[in-house]
Amino acid sequence: MSQLQNVKRDEKKKDVPSKVSKKSPNKNMSEIDEHILKRFDIKKRLGKGAYGIVWKAVDKKTKDVVAIKKIFDAFRNQTDAQRTFREIIFLQSFRNHPNIVKLHSIHRALNNRDIYLGFEYMETDLHNVIKRGNILQDIHKRYIMYQMLKATKYIHSGNVIHRDQKPSNVLIDSACRVKLADFGLARSVSSMYSGGEEGADPCLTDYVATRWYRAPEILIASKNYTKGIDMWSLGCILGEMLIGKPLFPGTSTVNQIERIMAALPRPSSEDISSVCTGYGSSLIREQAASSTGGTLTAILSCAPRDASDMVQQLLVFNPARRLSAERALHHEYVSKFHREKDEPTLMADVLLPLRDDKQMSVDDYRNKLYSIMAKGFQNSSLPRKTQSSKSQTLTTTKSKSFQETSDPKIYQKSKHSVSADQKLRKPKTIEKTLKEYKSDQCIKPMRATRMFESRGHDWLDCGDYYQKPITDMGCNKNEMFVEKKNVQQRRNSTTFSTISIGDGGFYGEKHGVITASALMDLRTSMR
Repeated sequence: MSQLQNVKRDEKKKDVPSKVSKKSPNKNMSEIDEHILKRFDIKKRLGKGAYGIVWKAVDKKTKDVVAIKKIFDAFRNQTDAQRTFREIIFLQSFRNHPNIVKLHSIHRALNNRDIYLGFEYMETDLHNVIKRGNILQDIHKRYIMYQMLKATKYIHSGNVIHRDQKPSNVLIDSACRVKLADFGLARSVSSMYSGGEEGADPCLTDYVATRWYRAPEILIASKNYTKGIDMWSLGCILGEMLIGKPLFPGTSTVNQIERIMAALPRPSSEDISSVCTGYGSSLIREQAASSTGGTLTAILSCAPRDASDMVQQLLVFNPARRLSAERALHHEYVSKFHREKDEPTLMADVLLPLRDDKQMSVDDYRNKLYSIMAKGFQNSSLPRKTQSSKSQTLTTTKSKSFQETSDPKIYQKSKHSVSADQKLRKPKTIEKTLKEYKSDQCIKPMRATRMFESRGHDWLDCGDYYQKPITDMGCNKNEMFVEKKNVQQRRNSTTFSTISIGDGGFYGEKHGVITASALMDLRTSMR
C-alpha cells in the first residue's frame, strides 16, 4: 500500500508542472496590453528585470522581427522619467546609423505609467558572448571594435556623450553586426555647460552598476565630463574582449580607483590637477604614491601588439590625452576595416527639446514626450481612448497647453538650430539606368520594383541587377550595378575562403578578411 501511495503521490507531482506550463503563456500575455497584442505577435520572453520585460515578437504590419521592451512605471520619479525621455529622443536622433539600435515604435500603456518600445531584434549582447568563452576570434574582435568606434564617432559628432558603454549595452548578432544601445544616461555636451553649475548629474551619480567601465574622472565625481568618458569605456570593453574578463572589477569606488591606478602609469601632478580637485585630487595622489603602476602591459601580455597598444592609448588618466573616436578609427588595430566614407558624422549638435542641465518634473517629461508622439513621432502609436483610460485624455489635453509654456526663452531655437531631420547628412538620390551603366551591352533599362536590403543599405531591385545607393558607390561607375547571380553565388558558395558582402557595414574585400569558418563558428555558438 505504501508503494501505491508513493506512485499516486509521484503522479500528482508530475501533473503539477503540466498545469503550470499551460497557464504560463496566459500569465505572460496578461502582462501585455491588448493594443500591443493586436499589433505584435509575441513569440517568447527574452528577459525580465526590476525595470521591465523584453519579448521577441513579430510586427503584424511589417512582418519584421522586433524586440518589445516594456518599461515599468517609466515616469515613477524624476530620474526614471529623465532617463526614459533621454533614451527615446536620442535614439530617434541617431536612428539612421547602422551601428546604433533602431527604435521602430513607441506605445503608451493604458495605465498611463508604463511604456512600450519596439526595437530591431538582435540575438544577444557582447556581455553574453564574452561570458560564454572563446567564441570571438581575433578578426571578430577587431570588427566589433571598429563598429563601436563608428557609432561613437557619430554620436560625438552630434556633441553627445553616451556615458554608459559596456558589453551588455553592445548588441550583436551571429553575423557579427554590432548595435550600440541604452541611451538613458546620454547627455548633450552643449546642455552640460549651458545652465551653469547645477551639481553632479543625479542620473549618473545614483547609477553604480557600470563602475567597472567608468573613467577615473567619473569615479571622483568630477564635473568635467568630456567625450573621453566614452573612450575610456571602449578601452575597458576592448580589454575585456582580449583577456575574457573585466579589466577593473572593482568592489567599491575606492577599490575601483586602486585597481586603475595600479594598472596605469603614474599620472603627473599636472594631469591630476587638470582632472580633479579637492578630495578627489587627494585620493588620486594617495593611490598614485602607494602604487608602482604600469601593470596594464602585463595584463595584456597575451594580446596582439596592436590591440594592446590601442587599449593603452584609450586607458589614459588624462581624458585630453586619450584617443578620440576619429583618431582611433585610424589606428592599426582596425585598419583592415577603416574607410572614411563609411564613417558618417552629424552636421549639427543634437539637443533635447527640454532643458537637460537640470531635472524637470515628472509631468514635464511625460507630457512633452506624449506631445511629440501625438504630433507624429516616427512610427509612434497610441491606444484608443476608452472609458478605462480617462487619464490619457487628460494628459493629451494638458500637453497642448504645455508645449506653449514649457520651453524658457533661453532655450528657444537660435538661428543656428536645425530640426532633427536636418541634422542627418542624407545622401542625395540619383537616377541611373542599366543602359547608362553598360552602354556597350545594350541592356534594356528596367524599372526598380522594390527595395532589397543588403550590406547595411537598401539596394534597388532592377531585374537581374541590384543598384547600389550613392553611399555605396565609388568613383567607378562600373561598380554602380551588381548582377544578382554574382551576389547569390557569393552567398551560397562554400568554396570562397572569405565572406565578401560588399560595402557599408559587412565584411568586404576592401575591409579585410574574415574566414567563412570563423563566421560559421560564431553563428553556431550563438544559437
